[in-house]
Amino acid sequence: MTTQVQTLGATRTNERLGAVVLAAFFGLGLVFMAGFAPAQALHNAAHDFRHTQNFPCH
Repeated sequence: MTTQVQTLGATRTNERLGAVVLAAFFGLGLVFMAGFAPAQALHNAAHDFRHTQNFPCH
């Protein structure tokens, strides 16, 4: 029974580690893309997002 508990604990730790690595990968990817994107492209993306949320912008 002790072996099962240790195995479940190790599995949960591996899942958490995988989730952290995946979140960090996506987060760094967003920062990288936003950092190298032209300002006009970022403005257009924010403007289009405001329209999709029915938020008046002009």
